[in-house]
Amino acid sequence: MSQTSRRTAILGGATLGLSLLYPATASADTGLKTSVGKAHAFLAAKFDEFGSGSALRVPRSYTGGFFQTPTWDFVSSFAYDDALVILAWLAGGRADDLRRAVILGDTLLYAQEHDPIGDGRTRASYQPDSFAVLNGSLDIGSPAAFTGNQAWVGMAFAQLYARTGRRRFLEGALLEADWIQDKTLDTERAPYGYTGGRNGEDVANTFKATEHNIDVGAFFTMLARLTGRPLWRSRAELAFGFVRAMQDRAGGHVWTGTDPDGVTTNRNPIPLDTQTWAYLATLERRYERSVDWALKNLRARDAGVEGVSYSSTDVSKVWLEGTGQTALVQKLRGRRGEAQQLLDNIRTAQETTEHGDGRGVPAASSDGLDTGFGDLYYASLHTGATAWYLMAAHGWNPFRL
Repeated sequence: MSQTSRRTAILGGATLGLSLLYPATASADTGLKTSVGKAHAFLAAKFDEFGSGSALRVPRSYTGGFFQTPTWDFVSSFAYDDALVILAWLAGGRADDLRRAVILGDTLLYAQEHDPIGDGRTRASYQPDSFAVLNGSLDIGSPAAFTGNQAWVGMAFAQLYARTGRRRFLEGALLEADWIQDKTLDTERAPYGYTGGRNGEDVANTFKATEHNIDVGAFFTMLARLTGRPLWRSRAELAFGFVRAMQDRAGGHVWTGTDPDGVTTNRNPIPLDTQTWAYLATLERRYERSVDWALKNLRARDAGVEGVSYSSTDVSKVWLEGTGQTALVQKLRGRRGEAQQLLDNIRTAQETTEHGDGRGVPAASSDGLDTGFGDLYYASLHTGATAWYLMAAHGWNPFRL
């Protein structure tokens, strides 16, 4: 399992230099609007696949291709993806989006409340049938409790509270935050920060992941603002201090994190998301160098789509989720032309991917994208990739209130 494991996919210049250039014309804007509407429809359909109305439910994370064969139908719903879906609905802002976001948020609260250990954690994934009969039992897909996952669910709760004022979401966020603080804080092995949580056997992960600390820093910053308690801001600063320690002075990129000893820097591979997320979470100029490094070194082109890949291990295929992240970064940096190019390429993947429906965004441009952390991504439709596309299209930063 990788240090960046938010979910498991089973088991010269700083610009992209894309060739698929689309000027920002009225027709292009109309095309993007249509594409965004289709992406929202995809998330709604996935959410309603295992329930309807006000029923608690979760959407499957992956659809089609590798994950759906005549003999196998993989329906697991990853908590990280569920958090992204909530955030994409909040970005959309429509009344029906908000209604669905609240139901999915309540589903994750139910999972938190009825966890077999019951200490405030949520798990890496759940099976949709967990919520068909609300008898207190859960059908857990992956029992791991990674720190980053806890923070993403917590951020979704925090954003729901900020939007709705419903205190149960703040209470759920605080339970997640207390779990992170109690179970993962490491102030004994410099650079100090938060470790990787618990694996599927409930054994502590002793590495410290940069990605997880970005998530924690953003989440705790939200809590400081929502609760008015400075303690959360000081804890956020500890997490962000670890991220700063992981930035390479020469190249500007941000390393993965540490080895299990909690001290030695892990320098291979170099992932995309630590570059994009460090900027999105902090908006600090120092991480523009990280983004520029990624745009130069992680460019990818495959299956008629151009964008960025998952890590330095494999740049032969496009990682669509990460391309959405990068589009959002470029939009926030004021580089709207480059952002539009990236969004147009995601739209191309949405329209042309082999296993597509014209609505959802695939995880990768084609099967077999090697993350470098022991996982592969496939050209299957993905709620997480679709959600990042929507947040980028709406210009909505999930790391900030």
